[in-house]
Amino acid sequence: ISGAQYTPFSRLQGKVRIRLFPKITLTFMPPVLFDIPKQIFGRKRRQFAGIMLYDVMTNMMFQSNNIQQTLFQSLLDAKATHGGGHLIAEDVERKPLSYSQFITRCFILGDALRKHTKAEANVGILLPNMVTTLVCFFALQAFGRIPAMLNYSTSRANLLSACQIANTKLVITSRRFIAAGKLSDLVEGLEQQNITILYLDDLRDQISLLDKVKGRLLSLFPQTYYSLVNKNKNPESPAVVLFTSGSEGVPKGVVLSHKNVQANRYQVSSCIDFNPTDIVFNALPIFHSFGLTAGTILPILSGIKTFFYPSPLHYRIIPELVYDTNATLMFGTNTFLMGYARYAHPYDFHSVRYVFAGAEKLHEQTRKLWSENFGVRIFEGYGATETAPVLSMNTPMHNHPGSVGRLMPGISYQLEAISGIDDGGRLKVYGPNIMKGYYLADKPGEITPPIDGWYDTGDIVEFDEIGYITIKGRVKRFAKIGGEMVSLTAVENYISKMWPDDQHAVIQIPDPKKGEQLVLITTNQDASRGDIIFFAKEHAISELNIPKTILSIDKIPTLATGKTNYVALKEFVDSIQ
Repeated sequence: ISGAQYTPFSRLQGKVRIRLFPKITLTFMPPVLFDIPKQIFGRKRRQFAGIMLYDVMTNMMFQSNNIQQTLFQSLLDAKATHGGGHLIAEDVERKPLSYSQFITRCFILGDALRKHTKAEANVGILLPNMVTTLVCFFALQAFGRIPAMLNYSTSRANLLSACQIANTKLVITSRRFIAAGKLSDLVEGLEQQNITILYLDDLRDQISLLDKVKGRLLSLFPQTYYSLVNKNKNPESPAVVLFTSGSEGVPKGVVLSHKNVQANRYQVSSCIDFNPTDIVFNALPIFHSFGLTAGTILPILSGIKTFFYPSPLHYRIIPELVYDTNATLMFGTNTFLMGYARYAHPYDFHSVRYVFAGAEKLHEQTRKLWSENFGVRIFEGYGATETAPVLSMNTPMHNHPGSVGRLMPGISYQLEAISGIDDGGRLKVYGPNIMKGYYLADKPGEITPPIDGWYDTGDIVEFDEIGYITIKGRVKRFAKIGGEMVSLTAVENYISKMWPDDQHAVIQIPDPKKGEQLVLITTNQDASRGDIIFFAKEHAISELNIPKTILSIDKIPTLATGKTNYVALKEFVDSIQ
């Protein structure tokens, strides 16, 4: 039963906008039978039945949502549900916008942008986490353009490659941002490839008072105007182009449809008790799928105010701002969350209800630090850009530290056996959040869909009896030593337990005798192989898991998302060999 929560009889008064005659929808699902294995008895049987009932309820929540509509249509629906005056977005300039103000700006900017772009074209956005960036994103959505979210922290070569594979002929940015970020080299590289650079600073001067009045008047009839300016409202059409991180190779363009993004936000919200009184603090870059879907689109379209901060690396400033904004929800990676914890005052996160971690493995030290210093649980999740991105997540009701939670509702999976690995297999997934396809270097602008709709994650995972997932490592993150498969991630994990105050990474290189050998790159200048051997013997760790070579480095290179940059590390090792 959806909609009754907005009536005067609701117990959610004070949390949602109450009105006399909201639209109420009843959704009926087919009956479900519980098939509990006969060998499960007593308490375990009740627990198993409870899990199955929970799955039925979350599937019901997910399936009763409408994923068959565009993102901008959902924005208009959110305004109708929560009210035009409901504050929805704010950034470091501390000028919050309501739904009405936000949609008005989308129409004004969108009208200016459509004079420089073509319908259904991929338009690059090279901007930081700001309200202006969000307005730009939805302005393109309103007029049927497709935002291509460009990574400004990547190399010049990768940025050019991203524009080429997505056939992006125009990039929107800001002179102020380029100057502050010292990114003029990136812009020069784009211009040399005949890519047009459109500066919002210049565009602002071209928008007249008449244009602003026109946008304000048209925003009074947003549904009518949206129907006129955007003829393609097919939810299966592309909504956004993102690019893989390139942590282990060349980035690929990932095309997500409106349906993909809608499905993923509803999958997450069906498992987590978000409400319009929450405040999200989002410092994750919007060009990253986790920062875009979970940290931006989900809250904005759910009536949750979001505070945008331009860089996740300001470890001293962010805790103070979380305190100042009374944020209740945060998203981050292990690297960033550990950085905040080291500099935060114990009271800085007093208002935070939940913290969600993804993009890299959450270390036990980070989890304990947040729990003991701030009384906040971190819920680890797992996903990929190609899955929009969330595949699984620990939740307040079902949390198993060390795992990445259970699959989101609506997702099917297969495990492919891998030679040399007894526990788990290679994970393939299917569901409404799986991408439309890739843009590849040899087929620029052409979408290559996943085979039969199944996405191969390339990750080796193991499921326990009630569905919790443990990541064993990536297929590419395994070394074959003496005919045995060795997880590089597992090696990194035990070395992190040895020296928790340092950063470590492990890669494999060819070995003439055993096929491959392990190389440890660490910030611990005193690391010795003898210490590792002693630790391995004490903890019954196989000799195959002991790195043959140890290299010291001042800092482990990372990508903008906090992931280890294994490409840079491989180049570092090759330069020494």
